[in-house]
Amino acid sequence: MQTLDGKNINLRALEPEDLEFIVDVENNEDFWEMSATQTPFSRFMIKEYLDNAHRDIYEVKQLRLIIETPLSRSVGMIDLYDYDPRHNRAAIGILIAAQDDRGKGYGTEALQLLCDYCFQHLNLHQVYASVLEKNHSSQKLFENEGFEPVGVKKDWNLNQGQYQNEIFYQKLTDVH
Repeated sequence: MQTLDGKNINLRALEPEDLEFIVDVENNEDFWEMSATQTPFSRFMIKEYLDNAHRDIYEVKQLRLIIETPLSRSVGMIDLYDYDPRHNRAAIGILIAAQDDRGKGYGTEALQLLCDYCFQHLNLHQVYASVLEKNHSSQKLFENEGFEPVGVKKDWNLNQGQYQNEIFYQKLTDVH
């Protein structure tokens, strides 16, 4: 079994065929609050992104993977970003796109697989995530996977005229 292959989902690299899925996700205003996006992305921009998605994490400091069921159905995305090889750390972001696909364990398995990949193949010392204080399902997801809340960024995000706190989570590798 490969590191990014799980029991119920697989994590895979982006493909040109993912264009419509990514356009739909990136232009869904319900997700903009989490991604700090304020404007839609054109198909052209996302196609350009996909054309360059093959570039190495060491070069672009990020990695986006599709969360896919064994029947090749895309259910979400998981990202490594702010990759810092000097300090051996990276941030993680995760999204299960459709409400009907949430609560089925896809996010849990994707996070487990990506953490294993980070610690085994990228030799990271830690991964971290920022979660909106009101996003209790994401808090539970990260905490259940061994991420510890280590701080609160007060009034960190402004959304629809309201400031919101963001919780900062870290997970350190067990190997020192």
